[in-house]
Parts: sequence; C-alpha cells; structure tokens
Amino acid sequence: MATSEAPASRSDEFKWQRVEKLCNEVREFGEELIDVEELASIYDFRIDKFQRLAIQAFLRGSSVVVSAPTSSGKTLIAEAAAVATVSRGRRLFYTTPLKALSNQKFREFRETFGDNNVGLLTGDSAVNKDAQVLIMTTEILRNMLYQSVGMVSSGSGLFHVDVIVLDEVHYLSDIYRGTVWEEIVIYCPKEVQLICLSATVANPDELAGWISQIHGKTELVTSSKRPVPLTWHFSTKTSLLPLLDEKGKSMNRKLSLSYLQNYASGDNSYKDERSRRRNLKKRESDMSYSSFASIHGQSSLSKNDINTIRRSQVPQVMDTLWHLKARDMLPAIWFIFSRKGCDASVQYLEDCNLLDESEMSEVDLALKRFRLQYPDAVRESAVKGLLQGVAAHHAGCLPLWKSFIEELFQRGLVKVVFATETLAAGINMPARTAVISSLSKRGESGRIQLSSNELLQMAGRAGRRGIDESGHAVLVQTPYDGAEECCKLLFAGVEPLVSQFTASYGMVLNLLAGAKVTRRLSESNDLKVLQAGRTLEEARKLVEQSFGNYVGSNVMLAAKEELTKVEKEIEVLSSEVTDDAIDRKSRKLLSEMAYNEIANLQEELRAEKRLRTELRRRMELRRMSALKLLLKESENGHLPFVCLQYKDSEDVQHLVPAVYLGKVDSFDGSKVKNMVYTNDCFALNAVVTELNVDDTDSQPNGKPSYYVALGSDNSWYLFTEKWIKTVYRTGFPNVALAQGDALPREIMRALLDKADIQWEELAKSELGGLWCIEGSLETWSWSLNVPVLSSLSEDDEVLKMSQAYYEAVECYKEQRNKVSRLKKKIARTEGFKEYKKIIDMSKFTEEKIKRLKARSNRLSSRIEQIEPSGWKEFLQVSNVIHETRALDINTHIIFPLGETAAAIRGENELWLAMVLRSKVLLGLKPAQLAAVCGSLVSEGIKVRPWKNNSYIYEASTTVINVISLLDEQRNSLLQLQEKHDVQIPCCLDSQFSGMVEAWASGLTWREIMMDCAMDEGDLARLLRRTIDILAQIPKLPDIDPLLQSNAMTASNVMDRPPISELAG
Repeated sequence: MATSEAPASRSDEFKWQRVEKLCNEVREFGEELIDVEELASIYDFRIDKFQRLAIQAFLRGSSVVVSAPTSSGKTLIAEAAAVATVSRGRRLFYTTPLKALSNQKFREFRETFGDNNVGLLTGDSAVNKDAQVLIMTTEILRNMLYQSVGMVSSGSGLFHVDVIVLDEVHYLSDIYRGTVWEEIVIYCPKEVQLICLSATVANPDELAGWISQIHGKTELVTSSKRPVPLTWHFSTKTSLLPLLDEKGKSMNRKLSLSYLQNYASGDNSYKDERSRRRNLKKRESDMSYSSFASIHGQSSLSKNDINTIRRSQVPQVMDTLWHLKARDMLPAIWFIFSRKGCDASVQYLEDCNLLDESEMSEVDLALKRFRLQYPDAVRESAVKGLLQGVAAHHAGCLPLWKSFIEELFQRGLVKVVFATETLAAGINMPARTAVISSLSKRGESGRIQLSSNELLQMAGRAGRRGIDESGHAVLVQTPYDGAEECCKLLFAGVEPLVSQFTASYGMVLNLLAGAKVTRRLSESNDLKVLQAGRTLEEARKLVEQSFGNYVGSNVMLAAKEELTKVEKEIEVLSSEVTDDAIDRKSRKLLSEMAYNEIANLQEELRAEKRLRTELRRRMELRRMSALKLLLKESENGHLPFVCLQYKDSEDVQHLVPAVYLGKVDSFDGSKVKNMVYTNDCFALNAVVTELNVDDTDSQPNGKPSYYVALGSDNSWYLFTEKWIKTVYRTGFPNVALAQGDALPREIMRALLDKADIQWEELAKSELGGLWCIEGSLETWSWSLNVPVLSSLSEDDEVLKMSQAYYEAVECYKEQRNKVSRLKKKIARTEGFKEYKKIIDMSKFTEEKIKRLKARSNRLSSRIEQIEPSGWKEFLQVSNVIHETRALDINTHIIFPLGETAAAIRGENELWLAMVLRSKVLLGLKPAQLAAVCGSLVSEGIKVRPWKNNSYIYEASTTVINVISLLDEQRNSLLQLQEKHDVQIPCCLDSQFSGMVEAWASGLTWREIMMDCAMDEGDLARLLRRTIDILAQIPKLPDIDPLLQSNAMTASNVMDRPPISELAG
C-alpha cells in the first residue's frame, strides 16, 4: 500500500484494478477527488518524498523537472500523472529516446491502463495511435510538433493532449540527438504540461529555469538518494575489496599501489601474512587520504613499478566472477565496451555453470519455445553459454534475441549479462551488481575516458527495489586504471547538461512550412499559394529560445568575470617567477659575493645542460642511422621481430614486441602512405644535421622515416626509428604458407589497408611520433605468433652500433656527470640555503599558476560551450535550401522538393528528398528500389573485418548504375554544403545494397546469414532503416505514384521475421 492509512483490502487488488477504480470515481464525483494521496494509493508501497513532491507540483498545474539517480523510481511520477490525466478524459504523450524503451513502456503501461487505453508510435510500429496514453520516440513527437508549433487545434496531433512526458531528458546533451529535446520544449504549446525526467545532472536548476522562461511555470524536484543503497567495490586478480574507506570519503588504503606491491611480494617481504598486515598498519596509522596517496601512491614508486604492479593485478573474468558468486552478488550486468569483448567473455564462461538443474531446465524450455516461435532469431553461438546462465546483449544481436535475454534475466535465469553501455540507457533490467570493466572505451579518435555521468548511469543498474538490501558496483583493475583513477572519476561529480542545438534541413523547412506552400496548377504553369505561415523573423524568435542561449545569457557574464579574475591572478603570479624576478629576489636576499658565485654557476649549468641535450640528440641520431640501414636490408627479406619502446602521457614505460612489416614509403597505393604524406599530424620536421659525412652509418641531411609493425597485442603501430629499442634476427619468413597463397608481407599489407585509418597517438617527439590502431580477428592469428620479450635474448639482436655511436654515448654520459657535479657544487655554495628558499617558493608559485591555468581552461571551455548560437547555422542551412530550389528565402515560397524534405525523417532530409524525387528511380523494381534506399541509410553499419566474403551478395547492375548516377548529384550537394559551411552527412554507400536486394527479393534469413560478414543485429538494423524509408515514401507529398506503389510492395516484403518488431 502507498500509505499506512490505505485499506487492507487494497492488497488483494491488482494495480490496474485500483487505477480503473480511481478513474471511475473521478468520472462520477469530479476532478477535485484527485490528490496525491489518491494517486499514491494505487501502489502497494509507500512512495518516496521526491515522488510525492513531483506529483503535487503536477497537480498544481506546473510543469515539472525531476532529477534523480538511475532506477530511483522516476517513472512512477509519469504513471501517476497518466492516471490523473486519463481519469479526466484527456490524453498524455510519453516519449523515450529508444524504440526498445518505447516498446517496454508500452507493455508496462498496458498492464496498468489496459490495451485499449495505451498506444504506440515508433518508426516501426503504429498501434492504437488515438489512445489516451500514447508512447512514442522523441523524434516522432518533434515531427508532430512541427505541424502545430505553439498551438493546439482540432486538426493537430496534440488535440486533447494535456501532458507530455520527456523521459531520459538528459539526452539533451547528446551531441547527435540532443537538439530534438530542445525543439520539443520550444515548440510545445504552453497549455500542455511537461514532465521532464532526468538522471542526476549538475545543473537541473538551469534546465527548470529555461523551461519556466519559454514554456511556463516549472517546478524543480531533485533527489540524490537511491531507494537501494549502492556499495562500490574494486576487483583485482586476487581479491574483491571495498573501493572506499568506512566513511566513504576516500579510497580504501588496501588498494594503494604500495599495499598491492607488498601483497604481491608475499613471503619475500614478510615472514607471514599477519606480520605483513601489522607492518602496513603501523606505517598507515594516522594518515589522511592525501598523505597516504602521496606516500603509498604514485609518488613513492617509479612509473615502471606502477605499470608492473597494475599489470600483475589485472583479473581474468573468472577471477572476478568467482568473488561475485561466492558473495551472492549475482545476477550481474557486466559492462564491456566492445561487442567482441562481450561475446568472448560468454565463450570464456560457457563451461562455468551458474544455474541449478531446475533453472537450466527452465532456460531450455524457454529456448525451445522461442526457437519454435522465432526459429531464425536464435543466436546459435550463444546457446551453450545461455544454458550455463551467461549471455551477451549488444547491438550485434537481433532485437528479438535481446528481448529474450532481457526476459530471462528478469526471471533470474541469466546470472550474468555482458553488455555494452547502451544497456544503461533506461532499459528495465535491474541487477544486484553492475560490473564496469574499464574506465575508458575506444572512440573514433582513440581511447576516450568515461564521464562521471556515464559511470553513474551504468552503476545505477545495480540494486533491485524490493529485492536487494544493497546494490553493488564493481570496478575492475586494468593495465591503465587502478583504484586511484576510479576514485578520482567517482568523486569528480556529475556533469552539467550542455545544449547541442543545431539546425537541420527538416527543422528549417518545417519552421517555415506553410510560409507559402505552393502547387503548380495542372492546366497552367502558374504557382498557387495555398497557405500562409511563418516568416524568417518568426522562425528566428523560436530558434533563439534554445537552452544554450538561455544558459549563455544567465551564466556567461558570471563565467567571464571569474575568468578575468583568474587570468589577472595568473598574470601577477607569472611576473613573480620570471628570471628577472628571481634575480631581483636573490640580489636582495644574498650578499653580493654569494649572489655572484651562484649566478655564475647557474649560467654555467644552463650552458652545460644545453650541451647535454645536444649530445643526447647526437647519440639518438647515430642510433637511428644504424636502424635505418638495418631496416632497409629487411625490406624484401624475412619480416624480423622488433621491440618498440615508449612512455605514455603518465610517463609509464611500455615495451611492445612486434613483427616488422616495412617502410611506409614502399607501400605504393596504400591508404597508410597517402595518410602519412597528406596529414600534417605525421609531418617530420626534424632534419638530421651536423653529422660527420665520413661516418659510414650516417646519412647527412636525412629525415626520419615512418615504418609499420604488427604488435603482439594485435595492434598496428606506425613509428619512426626513434621508437625502436632493438631488432631481432628471428621473424616471419616471407614465404607463402601454402602453394598459391600470397606472401606474408603482401597479406599483412592488405589487412592493414582494410583497417579504419583512425590512428591514436601514443607518444611524440621532434623525431616523429608513435601511433597505433586496433587490429582485426584476421591479424589476431598473426599477432599470436609474435614472441614475448622474455623468450628473446640479447643473442637474437642484430642491431649493432658503430664505434661512433659508442663514442657519442660516452660523451653524453660524461656530460651528464658534469651537470650532476655542477649541481652539487652549487648546493655547497655559501648562500645556497637562502637561494633554495627562493627557488622552492618559485616552484610553489608555478604549481599554483598551473592550477589556475587549468581553472582558466575549464572556464574557457564552459564559456565556449554556452556561447549563444543557432541562428547563424539556421541561415547557413537556409542558403543551401534556397540554392537547391527547395525554398526561396526571398519570397518565402516552399517548392515541391522542400515539401518532400519537410515531411521525411532522416539524417539529411534534403538529400533523401532529392533522391526520392529523382526520375532514375522510376524504372526500378521493388527489390531494386529497396537496395537503393539501403545505400542511403547504411551510415555506421559495421562489417566483421575477419571475413573475406563481406560482399558475397553484389547488387544488380541496374542498382549499381542508379547509385552511380545519384553519386554525381550527391557530390554537387556536398560542394554546395561546403560553400555554405554546412556539415550534414549525405550517405550513399553501395557495399550493402546487395544484401538489402537479396532480402527484398525473398531470400531467407538463414541463407543471408550463412555467407554474411555482418552481425545479425547490424543486418537487422540496416534492413529496418531501409523499411523505415520505404514505409515513408507512400505518405510523402509530391512523389510519383509508381514509386510509392513499389515502395509499399518492397516494405511489405521486407517486413518479416526475424527483423519484424512486434510491439507488446
């Protein structure tokens, strides 16, 4: 029951019965019956304070912004609002960012309100669209609002709508889709109440203030309390420990690097475990977190030590799972940021039984039923793991299979789900434990750090209300991140919402739609104006109401004032640490004789340091010259093993064994060579000079060169001689593995050329950088044969240095010793103690300047983010629309191309409209039309690179010819966009068109997947996107009837299991 006063008989009623009873009472006795107590009585538990406050604000007629942790019960607020709205005979729209989430909410709300009262609108489904409670994706609502910006009329889709719920409103910060949420708030009629549900963010007050300003009275309700407390843990190879201390304010001391080092050393350091603990306890007593981190953290260990300790403590999946199982912390959602990692983990555990016989029988029965209903949707490679209680859940799986996994997980029949981070986005799959495998994930430009919001969103999946007393979030030791980094991210605090408002063709055309909608009369060439609408000035007023402009106007001034203050302080402090300032202080504090002695010695020290640097550079260049000659000899012979060495941004030393592939200059026609020679990032500006021309190993005036190798970690490395530690005589023989096969060097170069050229810079110097990208499954088999460094001895090394190199080494060592002696001499001078105080104070000031500069950078970044924007981009898009004759921005007339573009949904509405209005499509059969449409929506679809038959289904010649013709039109649009500084992708990619054509021609799912180089989820996504475009065509204005007929035929043929998504 919701409250202690509720009648006991209510416990015998289902929730839907209570809802129906309340609705009938309101209809009979009037709206005044609706209050928070009546709404709370629907539930058989006491609702939380923040839920009560939000419901009260809604009942007062206000819009509401709710900011609360993940899984805290925000949906209850929307559900209560729906009960109140339905009982009044009005309508409520509930929006979500994902189709899967919309389908889930659709099922949940039907259980509460009955099938007749709940509808669904997504790109794939339209069920009972006139229902009182209508669930939809956010983009669907935005498109509905385009037709009735700021007003409700009987002809609009918002007729009788009192409430709109924006679930997951923190998506407003999403760089790709965030603008949709802002548009909805801006366009929404003021008489409609908004309920905005957000995860915890740093600036909910700004969001509520913005909505109040442009929409109407809005109340903010926040909560930081989770209904199920969350406990943080940290997993190492040998243990699972609390991440935080007893107070929860700092890191558990037992996770310090020194503690782990001593633990790993075992009996070597202490006679027994008890004495080791006693010793550590003695050393750690009375230490604050900061002093402890200083003494036992990174400052007391070398970077090499830190790297070694971390690698030794990285757990296998089984290590962590053993602890979870032993402590009754299952079921768990285990977040791994790659599909390959999720699938590999399932295979790794497929012999680790987590189910008892009864549970295994239930899974087997459920699987048989699923196979009977959806035979093509079964993921055969995952069945063995599923019967052991483990499964994967990611975008590579079919939606039907993912729903099946979700159902089994909710029934407790799957104990561990390995999932990518998309599972954290609102899907109702709470677990007892959430495991986050890493603090970073691979992005388009290399590895990127998780944000604190992302971390908390994933951890928020842990803890099932009414089932668990506590949820558990487990962070895992990796080679790069330890407990210190985890605590730093955890204590960083949540991030603010940031406006991503951007103009699109659909936005511009729809805001101006009806400005002068025209039709060409059939009996003449005259244009007839059918409807008058918005002007550019009216559109501008809407655009300038964005969240970014609101934040800018209110926050910009304060941020700029603080930035000015910080920069002034930096300027003052910087003047105190210049050489002249230090010199003045020294003259004032020291005697003339002491000052002159130290000043002369310091000048001498600076000169000797410059010489030391030059000698080190000469030594390095001698070494690089020897390497250059040695690598040249290996260009056409066997592929030798090399050892690469570098230090990362944290000064940690890395040694990587690799097989040498060749010099980039020799890769004729390759993408890598083209990239190195055209991208400024790879420019080699350092010129080797001042070497003795008579030296046999030198190359006067020669530049370093770039080379490629495949590492034992299955990563490609791009590097100069600077990063090679040594070369070995052993390697891969460059001979064909079988008769008729290509040579290993040719095979590996071909594999490299297939890789995405998104290189991550690991280290840089004036002698060239070191870069890497991840390999594929094809290269993995080659990397396995690269030996570990411990199996290679010095006898295997073939890098031999000249006498000139060793002489250069001796010169460098002698100069280094000379610098060291000179430092000691300065330390023995009469006035050094006083001088050191000045230097120490200068260093302290420099540290303060460093902190202030970091603060300045953060403020500058914040100001840049909140800089008012929107209208400039709107006009740039308008100019493109004008030149394509979609809209005349002078006369405000919208032409047929513009009408089609305004009505279509897609990433680039203008490009889609241009294609669909092209006459070249009229001669296509339905399956061929589907293939062309597939080429328009394949952005981001992945291919497994380790399969050679990725293009097994080639598109028909007719389709290829049509796409070639369309490519000319696409290039023209891209040039026009570039002219007006518009960057909206124009997708046209024929590589998957054959797959779409095959499916549209009736080929079975099994036949396609048998030879398919795509994950089934990717293929399903491509086909569903294609169906979405085809399904829109019959509803678009000014489209040829023949094309509309063919599109409908193709859509009906393609929309079949296992990709058809049946709602509910």
